[in-house]
Order: sequence, then structure tokens, then C-alpha cells
Amino acid sequence: MPERYLITAALPYVNNVPHIGNIVGSHLPADIFARYCRLKGRETLFIGGTDEHGSPSEIAAQKAGISPKELCDTFFAIHKEIYEWFDISYDNFSRTSKPIHHELTKSFFLELQKNGFISEQKMHMPYCLKDKRFLADRFVEGKCPHCAYDGARGDQCEQCGSMLIPSELIKPICVLCKSTPEIRETTHLFLNLDQLQPKLGDWIEKNTHWKPQVRNLAIGWLKEGLKKRAITRDLKWGVKVPIAGYENKVLYVWFDAPIGYISSTKEWVQNNSHLEKKDYELKKWWVDKNTKLFHFVGKDNIPFHTIFFPAMLIGEGKYNLPFQIGGYQFMNYEGGKLSKSKGHGVFCETFIEGDKDALPAEVWRFYLALKLPEVRDTEFTWAEFESRVNTELMGNLSNFINRVTSFINDKKNGEVRKPKKMNAEDTELLLQIKDYVDKVDKLYDNLEIVSAIQTILELSAKGNQYFQNNAPWKQFERQDAVLYVCASICKALGVMLTPVIPKASGKIRNILNLPKEYTFADAIKPLPENHKIGMHEILFYKLEAAKIQELKEKTTKLGKVEERIGKHKAHSDH
Repeated sequence: MPERYLITAALPYVNNVPHIGNIVGSHLPADIFARYCRLKGRETLFIGGTDEHGSPSEIAAQKAGISPKELCDTFFAIHKEIYEWFDISYDNFSRTSKPIHHELTKSFFLELQKNGFISEQKMHMPYCLKDKRFLADRFVEGKCPHCAYDGARGDQCEQCGSMLIPSELIKPICVLCKSTPEIRETTHLFLNLDQLQPKLGDWIEKNTHWKPQVRNLAIGWLKEGLKKRAITRDLKWGVKVPIAGYENKVLYVWFDAPIGYISSTKEWVQNNSHLEKKDYELKKWWVDKNTKLFHFVGKDNIPFHTIFFPAMLIGEGKYNLPFQIGGYQFMNYEGGKLSKSKGHGVFCETFIEGDKDALPAEVWRFYLALKLPEVRDTEFTWAEFESRVNTELMGNLSNFINRVTSFINDKKNGEVRKPKKMNAEDTELLLQIKDYVDKVDKLYDNLEIVSAIQTILELSAKGNQYFQNNAPWKQFERQDAVLYVCASICKALGVMLTPVIPKASGKIRNILNLPKEYTFADAIKPLPENHKIGMHEILFYKLEAAKIQELKEKTTKLGKVEERIGKHKAHSDH
């Protein structure tokens, strides 16, 4: 049976707008891989959605003076518009607040309980006397017990990345009223990770194909020994616990969010009327062993996708476990961390504000794809952004394709002829195209996207040098051979770049007058002996310093939540 590829990107919180670090941490690499899989002819499904429950949404809604649902409605629309602007090709982009997700999460929980992996346990939690509520997760802040960072939240320290429980914080305060809470006893439900560790450990040991930073982190958790982990919270906004005695609690967001991958798939199945056997279709993607599940997540999400969610899947007993976890490091910004709270970074809401002169999404996709933090943290700087776009995207790639196709149109009436005679350099370069294509194929398949793009740019640079050295404007007897080789390189570049800059690749296809749909194999298929190309057009233009300054001023401003909500409401009313 041919393999299927089910691809997911981490579900983003919708309590704020995404910045470029969120794009490179999951959405863009997942999209590039999904597009590559489709190009290879693989049966592919690309799933996403928004993570809408938990304390982040409740807190943001309270601060804005609206309900969590109103907040999530606003930010879901903003997120969806941003990902569509970036040309992220989700087959389904859902929401964890939808009934289909709530129902599936409850049934998932009940199955875990039936299998004996849920237990009840008392725990100590901070209780705010003023607000008369237990303070879950981000409702409480204090000093991290591990690194002494002052702004640690009740669920995780942003500074050192340690997972926390609220009662561990030193000098905790309620984020709503700034008062000091007292510690009280309460009862919660726990996932028995200790019981699930043996099977989980066996599975992780077998995954030798994982990237070292992903595999090592997972093994580190196992060596420490897994403990029971609370899966309920004292919140109002979330999936209600479906058993008696827990009517005032919800399932913890880390528990319900990854189930969103399954519920989003189920929604996609239900929304596709041509799929007659709905139950079979869901099983095909989540149960059939011929399907490979790929998760794309940031490094702060790696434990949830290598430990917690797989443990849940093992305990539930029905669904496939992940085949690969693309765990990405962080992107920093101009010498510091990207931060929404501090307004430090490039914020994507500014990309969709309707500026007719806005920089095309393809330019952002190209640069951000080159900066994917695959192994270590990377850094966005405006100086490098300007340099790499101008030298590599415009000066190398776009310039080569424009030079070749404009020459063919102007001097050869748009005709590319297979030469009757080729010299050793021509033949060698044609053979090298296949070597480059094979190498890029393997790199994409191994999630080495940065190296794949660099290899593509190497071929483009080689084509530029060949065109310049052989000067078809001087060596008339060499024109057919040189132009045939160069057009073949242009074709290979267009195919291989489809996952990264799909619209520009479509333009290359139109310029070369090739069939409407590429497959990866088309990269090495020879051009017809006598081929008429279309009209050339310039793919990308040079970025001027003034444009960079304008972009910097526009994209680094993060509006207030209230402003965004007001703007969204006005747009909706209109």
C-alpha cells in the first residue's frame, strides 16, 4: 500500500496575534513539507486549527472586558487571515471551541478512564481571596523555583522553559488583582503517566529517525521518571469534565488541544460530501498503519508531542502514534527574544492590512524558510533580510530566470530547440540537474528544508555562471545548446521551489509554458525538442533601503487587544 502523510502544525493560542517566530516554528515548515508531499504524488492531509481554551484566553478576555468566546471569535478570524495571507495550504483549519472537538475530547477522556489511566488526587493550589477562585496556570505569576526568573507563570517558566505547577512559584501573585493568594487543597483528575511510561519508553527507543534535539529531550523526560499529571483545571472556558462531581472544572488545555488534530480531521471528513464512508475516512488517517503522522512544533511544544500526547494515544488505544516530530528551536529578533508582551518583533497582523504596496508573502516565505531554526535558534535582522532577498532571491534566482527567458523571447522568438550538438560542459550540466534534484528530494524528505533551499540556490548560481561564461549573445553557434540547458535549469528550479514559493513557481511554469500542474518528477523530464515558451516577467524586485525602513516601522508595532477587537468588529459590521 502507498503511504499516506498526515501533517499537523501546532495549534496556536488565540489570545494574541502571531509573530514571525510562530510562523517559522510550525506553520511554514509544515506547509512546505505538505506541499512537497503533494508534489511527490503522496496522499496528503494538512491539518491545523486554533487552541482556544485555558487561562490565556480567559485572562485576555477579562482584560479586554469581553467573553472568552468573543475574544476567540476575533482572534480566530485574524489568525486564519494571516495564515491564508502567508499561503499556508491547510486542508482544514478548525477551532477547539467547536462542538465536534468538545464531543471527541470527552469521549477520548472516557476511554482513558475506562482503560484505567485516570485517577483522582488532592493537590494544593493558590486561591485568591479577593476574586474567590483557584488560580490555574497563567492566573498566577511569581518567581521560578528553578532559575529565579521573576515573571514565571503557573504552568511554565518563559525564561528556562521548565514545566511548573502554580503552587511551586515563589512569592506568587494573582494576575487579575495583584494580591497574594493563599494555598488551599482541592481535588483534580490526573493522567497516570507513570503507568504509561513502559510502553511509551519502548516506542520512543524505536524512533531512532527522530532529530537529536527531539529524541534527546524525550529521553531526558523518561530518565527523570514520569509522574501523574493533572488534566483538570478550575476554569470556566474549556471542555467540561464529563463525570459527576466535576461540573465546575474543565479539562486542562494541554490535554484537549492535541486532540484538536483528530477533531479537525473529523471535521474535514464530515465537510467533504464526496467522502461516502465517513467512519472509514477518519480511520484511514488516524488508525490505518499505512499513514505516517508528522507533527511540526516549536521546542516548547516538544514534550507535549513526544511524551504527553503519545501517552494519551497509547492509553486510549485506538489511534496511530506520530512517525516524526519536527521540533523547531526559536527565532530571535535583533539581539533579543521575540516577545508579544514587550512588543519586540515582527507582528503578522500588519501584513494583512490591505496595503497595495505591501511586500508579497512569497518574499517573507523565502527569507523565513532560509531562517528556519531546525537545529539551533536563529535570528531575524532587517539588514540580513534586505541582503538575502536582494542577493539570493532577486539577484540570483529571479535574475537568472529573467535573463534566460527574456533572451529566448527577444532573440529566438520564444523558441527553445534541442541542440543537434552539445559539448562536454553542456552534457555535464544537464546530468548535474538530476543530481541536484535527487539531493533536494532527499533533503525535503528528511525535513532539512534550509539545506534544500540552499542546494536549489546553488543550481541557480551555477546556471547564472554558465549563461554568463557561454555568452549566447556572442557565440551564435552555441545559442541552442546554451538556451536549452538554461531553460532546463529554470524548469528544475521552478519545480523544486514549489513548496517554498508556490506562486512564483507557478509564474515560472507559465513563463516556460509548461503543464498547469507540476510533479516532482517533472524537474528532470527533458523539454520537448522544439518548445515555445510564454512571455517572460520579472519574479521579484530589489528591496530599497527606504522600503525596508517603512516595513520595519509598520511591522514592529503591536496594537492593543482592545484596538484589534474594535477593528475586527468594525470590519465585521461593515
